[in-house]
Amino acid sequence: MLELFGNSIHFALANILLESLIDYQSDYFLSFDPYILLLSSLIQGYFLTIYSTKSPFYRFIGNLIAPSLYITIELSIEGVNFWNDLNHRFYPLFGALIGLTQLLQGVTNRKLIKDFLIIIENIIRTGIIFLMYYIFETHANPNQTKNLTMFFSDTSHQFIGLSLLFFGVAIGLANATSQHYLGLLRDTTAKLKTFSEWLLGRELLNTSLTQPELLHQQRQQRTIMFIDIRGFTQWSEAHSPEETVTLLSQYYCAVEDVLDRYQVVKWKISADEVMAIFTQPLEAVRAAAEIQQQITPLLAPEQLGAGIGLHCGQVVEGLLGSDTIKFYDVIGDTVNTTKRIESAAGKGEILISEPLYQHVKTIFASDRSRQLHVKGKAHPLTVYSLTETASQPVVAVPASA
Repeated sequence: MLELFGNSIHFALANILLESLIDYQSDYFLSFDPYILLLSSLIQGYFLTIYSTKSPFYRFIGNLIAPSLYITIELSIEGVNFWNDLNHRFYPLFGALIGLTQLLQGVTNRKLIKDFLIIIENIIRTGIIFLMYYIFETHANPNQTKNLTMFFSDTSHQFIGLSLLFFGVAIGLANATSQHYLGLLRDTTAKLKTFSEWLLGRELLNTSLTQPELLHQQRQQRTIMFIDIRGFTQWSEAHSPEETVTLLSQYYCAVEDVLDRYQVVKWKISADEVMAIFTQPLEAVRAAAEIQQQITPLLAPEQLGAGIGLHCGQVVEGLLGSDTIKFYDVIGDTVNTTKRIESAAGKGEILISEPLYQHVKTIFASDRSRQLHVKGKAHPLTVYSLTETASQPVVAVPASA
């Protein structure tokens, strides 16, 4: 609708008003003419709405759609007599001029040039009104408008012409200013979106925009994954901060590349530790296996490797914090247990808990388990150590003692 009323329909509305006044016919709106104009404008508006953001060249082509459709249809009805009317001859010219200014706005990066083109575009638009006024006057007062010199000798015509010119400049300046602030708003929105994705994650952010109630604290069944690089602290002591940051960045990118392909509610990093929250147990296990495959070749040259632990259960999920500082996280024994399992995983190893194994055991071929004694637990935990290749199903093998 913005494209239609902000651009495509301007000449059509002015033309309809002119012809309805000139003809003095009550049945003008019973003819096809006004509706052909409106339909052509609708088609042009639809095209520009869909395609104008893909290339500035589409702005030029798009602004010629309505004139082309209107002329083609009317020529088939009226024949060459269609060109006798001055407004018919100027329709494609205005479309081309407006399209050209929009094309040039799209290809230039210089603000002053873009602002100048916006002003020129709006002067052209007010020129549509002046053209229609001129044509109307040639019909209403033919003796006073035999030529342009005679037409402009009338001070009222000078007033209309200059007023429209100044209005075009004023509207152009206003549009240029609004475009500037709209650009700032878009840049700010893009930055805020990026920052919000960092804090919430892409999927959670998209969901929360339509269902903000999901950010409230609530109990959920989740699968938690922790990843930690074994021996990283000692390794970082022997390397420069820049080398440490470079390795961590590569590590984060490898993890993110995998997690983007799975149903992850949110994931976060803290130094060499990664925590991810999944909705589906099988998704979590497969993601863990793929992550291990991605990061092992990355860490092996540095004599490093990562341990991964997974567990599933009830958590409290949502926005946590004070009145002024909040963050989205999960809290509960499930999270603590997962961290304990991850701490027990060796370099290059994936450990999953017994409850998680029960959810995915149809994928695994294992009847062996081991008891893991962890701090803070009254009873041992049953865990499984996993191995997987990209082209083979997940297979569970008993963890070594």
